[in-house]
Amino acid sequence: MSVTAASVPALRRGIRRRFDETRAAHVLLGPERVIVLDEIAVAIAALVDAKASVGEISQALAQQFEADYAMVEADVIAFVQDLVDKGLVAA
Repeated sequence: MSVTAASVPALRRGIRRRFDETRAAHVLLGPERVIVLDEIAVAIAALVDAKASVGEISQALAQQFEADYAMVEADVIAFVQDLVDKGLVAA
């Protein structure tokens, strides 16, 4: 499945976003997998709520970071697509 601005991403069942004290980093936890998130990934993942579309997430982040919407949208689509490909997110 290809992620677009209209896609509405949601963490799949069993996937959790949390701060890992051992790694001192934000992570996505799933069965037998841990994905360490960088600062940008944390900002995107925090808005993945099964309600907001990729376009809405991109708009919120573009405003928050005073960045170009098109650049933010491209980054959000790439990140969400990667998580979809890894089976962590449904979109």
